[in-house]
Amino acid sequence: MSRLKPVAFFVMATAIVVLGSEVGEQLAIPGIHGVVPSAEAIVGRPLTPVSYAGVARRTVRRHY
Repeated sequence: MSRLKPVAFFVMATAIVVLGSEVGEQLAIPGIHGVVPSAEAIVGRPLTPVSYAGVARRTVRRHY
């Protein structure tokens, strides 16, 4: 029983912190951020050339 109390306390404290931060992000409370940051997709042209040579460099299989 003596080992169960600290483990249960740690689990409850962790759950409160995680759930509190997620609720804080959804309610937009200033200063409270979520556990997982928001993801943003980068959309645009590739950094490699669009010419035939660039396509050939990206798709060729090299045999070493």
